[in-house]
Amino acid sequence: MKIVVLDGYTLNPGDLSWQGLEHLGDVTVYDRTSQADIIPRAKEANLILTNKTPISAETIQACPKLKYIGVLATGFDQVDIHSAIQHEVVVTNIPTYGTASVAQFTFALLLSLAHRVQKHSDAVHAGQWSETSDFSFWLTPQIELQGKTMGIIGYGAIGEQVGKIANVMGMNVMAYRRSPGGTPPYERFEWATDLDQVFKCADIVSLHCPLTTETEGMINRHTLSMMKKEALLLNTARGKLIVEEDLAKALDEKRIAGAALDVLSTEPPQAEHPLYGVKNCIMTPHMAWASVEARTRLMNIAVNNAYQFLQGDPINVVNR
Repeated sequence: MKIVVLDGYTLNPGDLSWQGLEHLGDVTVYDRTSQADIIPRAKEANLILTNKTPISAETIQACPKLKYIGVLATGFDQVDIHSAIQHEVVVTNIPTYGTASVAQFTFALLLSLAHRVQKHSDAVHAGQWSETSDFSFWLTPQIELQGKTMGIIGYGAIGEQVGKIANVMGMNVMAYRRSPGGTPPYERFEWATDLDQVFKCADIVSLHCPLTTETEGMINRHTLSMMKKEALLLNTARGKLIVEEDLAKALDEKRIAGAALDVLSTEPPQAEHPLYGVKNCIMTPHMAWASVEARTRLMNIAVNNAYQFLQGDPINVVNR
């Protein structure tokens, strides 16, 4: 059984092991694969594992032995699902592996906006504290989160965990999801009747929804205009949920107070990205999922997905 991993470096830059996968067949791991190399590397494979390397209809058609595509992530938009169905290729993904890590990182972003810890640490190291006459100083407004309303758009596993953490911190939680909400799970929680309510009422808007035709560009000039001037925007979901030019303008014009983004519409971003240099905008390189613990879970689930497929009982299938 020939197994090819097209872009293994992000999952395993050397601190994990491919041994579990190697027990299942003849494994070749490539750190990265360019567009030109996809078909030459994949054409003899029975199983392909990919994170962000695209698997197009052309690739699937050029790989007659291919029976399985294992996506090393939750999102699977890099695979041509229609072609996979046509060619009877099973496609699986990795659900829920990063819930704790992404929720934790969401609050790392929020606390960075609230306190600008690194900015103040840099100031101390530069001697600014030593030069003051006071025992304390701060360069930015300090924001207390207790009593603020956390608006959560997308209340799946990650959104739910974010809500629980916010609640423990004394925040009010307002959550929106496509399906009806049901009974509020705890005090200081309410279901939003629509998205407009979240934009108008929340002090913090945190995105945890999938990227679909309905959600693409949902943060735009119009929705940003509904938000409070003191509001903060967090995105650990998908970059294309935000019209980045509109966000840059809103931040420049101080129509919202700040944004912290772990994802962008194009990754890595190009040199002319509209949010480069914008004040009160924190950007991190799509790393919320990348704790050792989360990547270990991802690896274990990926191996088990492949094992279950080979046993004739596939799980986490996205193209049934």
